[in-house]
Amino acid sequence: MAVETGQSVAPAAGGDARGRGRGTGEKSKEAPGPLRRALATHWYAWAMVAPVVIVIGVIIGYPLVRGIWLSLTDADEANVARTIGVNEIEATYEFIGLENYRAILTDSVFWDRLGWTVLWTVGCVSVTFLLGLVLATMLNRKLRGRAAYRIAIILPWGIPAFVSVFAWQMLFNEKNGILNRILEGGGIDAVPWLGDPTWAKISVIAVNVWLGVPFMLVALLGALQAIPSELLEAAEVDGANAWQRFRNVTLPGIRSVSSTVVLLSTIWTFNMFPVIYLLTRGGPGDSTEILVTYAYRLSFLNSPRDFATSAAWGVLILLLLMLFAVFYRRSLRKQGEVW
Repeated sequence: MAVETGQSVAPAAGGDARGRGRGTGEKSKEAPGPLRRALATHWYAWAMVAPVVIVIGVIIGYPLVRGIWLSLTDADEANVARTIGVNEIEATYEFIGLENYRAILTDSVFWDRLGWTVLWTVGCVSVTFLLGLVLATMLNRKLRGRAAYRIAIILPWGIPAFVSVFAWQMLFNEKNGILNRILEGGGIDAVPWLGDPTWAKISVIAVNVWLGVPFMLVALLGALQAIPSELLEAAEVDGANAWQRFRNVTLPGIRSVSSTVVLLSTIWTFNMFPVIYLLTRGGPGDSTEILVTYAYRLSFLNSPRDFATSAAWGVLILLLLMLFAVFYRRSLRKQGEVW
């Protein structure tokens, strides 16, 4: 009896163990991964996003990869693939590694352009932010004709940038410009707005500020209107004056919005090609040339056109902006901001 019972129990136990093993194995094989679960659960969202991702990948991804590759070669106008009449000439440029980057970083031209680009960006963003904040604070109050003031201040944002730049170019004309006519009427000598390096730098900063203030105004005005009025009323009841309310209530209330618009404005200004190129063409001389306009000059204006060096300048510009964004985000995190 005991032997028979032992023999009958052992196979049953083995069978159960094997059955459990098979069941566990089958379940582990059938269990979908996180990607499959996400696709199965949110397939409709993925289907809607897929065309945008594909288009962005083609429009941005391919030129970016192509530009990085060209920056590692010696491609120029003489050795790229081209068609002349019925003859097709194959590309003969070669891979040279980081030689273009070494040449750029050891050349004083890059550092001179970088210094002016940083000064141009800091000047434009700081003045634009201060003016936008002042105007937004004024328009956040109840005053007669507030809607008309808003429309007048936002109007430059609705005009195409190249139209605005050409209008300012006529205003800055040294002989027939309205600004110099006004100065001459007051007994002041005409100012060479675009003919003197210092005045040219001031002029391009002024035009870019004029173009950027509407965006800053709209963003900061929305942030100001989102601050609960109860906080300002409570601070006033506690005896805080206007400056104390602004410093302790208003500024912390718009910090998240202001940090975002400052980052966006910095990136846009760093790459602001139209204002510099259309207003001064980088002149007089090369006094107002920033990094992006010089990269354009290498690829489209100089002869022979140096595609490889221009691509290397573009990659360096991208790296500089990425480094700025990383450090800017870290500084915001240290201040307790989530971005």
